[in-house]
Amino acid sequence: MVSDDQSPSPEQPTTRMENEPGNELSERYSAVVSRFVQGVELAAATVFAILFAIGVIDLTLQILAAMRDGSITDPLVVIGFIDTGLLLLIIVEVYQTVLAYVEETNTRRIVRLVIYTGVIAMVRKVIIFRTGEYPTVEDAMLAAGAYTLIILGLVALLFAERVYGGDAAMGG
Repeated sequence: MVSDDQSPSPEQPTTRMENEPGNELSERYSAVVSRFVQGVELAAATVFAILFAIGVIDLTLQILAAMRDGSITDPLVVIGFIDTGLLLLIIVEVYQTVLAYVEETNTRRIVRLVIYTGVIAMVRKVIIFRTGEYPTVEDAMLAAGAYTLIILGLVALLFAERVYGGDAAMGG
């Protein structure tokens, strides 16, 4: 027999907590802050996109100037172009990382983007590495060893992410 009294039984949770003024205010505040953070993330993505565009234009102008004055055949000039190009790739990776946050992409993709950014940054450091920039040969060797360890660590992270971070391991 159904009772006219529709009050919840002890087994049925009440939703009164959800409707309390404090929780409603907290949820609205959380939503506003969330929208603000997402807006700032989008602004950051826009800044990185603009920096990338400016960098591409600047690199193009540098290459054209080097072609005009004949310095395009100088290996140090070419290395400078490669350095700038890798810096632009780092900007793209950071841009993609920011977008992944905005789109609330899964953590695995964000970690992968951060690792790729680190690999590009370290490759850039190795390409522009000059022993003459260090006071002693020992300092240069120490820096080279540190770069090597960092690159090996990043490669190990990439390998581990590919082998153990696959969709099968994630259950989906």
